[in-house]
Amino acid sequence: MNILHYQQEFLAYLESKQWVREPKNLYEPIDYILQLGGKRIRPVLTLMAADIFSSNYKKAMPAALAVEVFHNFTLVHDDIMDDAPLRRGKQTVHEKWDINTGILSGDAMLILAYQYFENYESAVFQKLAKLFGKTALEVCDGQQLDVDFETRNDVSIDEYINMIRLKTSVLVAAALKMGAIVAETNEENANLIYDFGLNLGLAFQLQDDYLDTFGDPETFGKQIGGDIIENKKTFLYLKALEVANESDKNKLRFFYQRKLEDNSIKIAEVTRIFEINDIPVLIKEQIKDYTDIAFKTLSAMSITEDSKENLKNFGLWLMNRSV
Repeated sequence: MNILHYQQEFLAYLESKQWVREPKNLYEPIDYILQLGGKRIRPVLTLMAADIFSSNYKKAMPAALAVEVFHNFTLVHDDIMDDAPLRRGKQTVHEKWDINTGILSGDAMLILAYQYFENYESAVFQKLAKLFGKTALEVCDGQQLDVDFETRNDVSIDEYINMIRLKTSVLVAAALKMGAIVAETNEENANLIYDFGLNLGLAFQLQDDYLDTFGDPETFGKQIGGDIIENKKTFLYLKALEVANESDKNKLRFFYQRKLEDNSIKIAEVTRIFEINDIPVLIKEQIKDYTDIAFKTLSAMSITEDSKENLKNFGLWLMNRSV
């Protein structure tokens, strides 16, 4: 099991698809966002799960593509909602074209994602479509909670964890379970690998929160400090409110109640407060905790020890990523 191999195989499959057709103004943005790169983590997970349970990852390619297209659809719409200028170091779709194009092209991507399940027989198709529908609605639930949190001053860490579970983790979990469904493994294995992905997804999003403030702008691909600019009540912010002194808490609340023309001072001061209160250390501990919970589900799974080790190594790589 080689992550790079899965990535290369999926990219070859992705590039074999002809995305641009008439009307070009609808489909060129789809081709653009899908070609922007990224590690393709979610489709890799689908292929990996199919390989683990059936030793035939290639039959999971349409499901993996559905996951990737859906994921990128959410990015297009999230970028509009966040007014984000960059995605993977390049202009976001709504910046390169316009907001209306971003909305409509995103809608088309959602429909395309569903269509890829038509490559499977009825029983597999039904399971995939049911899981996908549930997951897509949960992602919307999570996005709405994220928006709601921007105007709330009483968000708890537990509420935040539930929000990222819905917005991010369920898609990671579903990507793995789709591979298991395509492989036609038993329901227990499919549910266990879903649980593995759910906790790994929490670790993944917390790592993303960390990188948003403390990542390398040369490798991260997004604007450093974007969550601070948008007043996102991430784990970093909520934990700081929990452990900081009153002076630092008041400064945080002051900065998070407004959006500024020049955000450089805001980013620098909020980052300083995070650092002096050991928030980077605390979030890394939380990332490790969720990764360890994910690893515990592997012991109950009916797969080879080598496969368990490979899944664990993938989780460790994910936890320690820098981009």
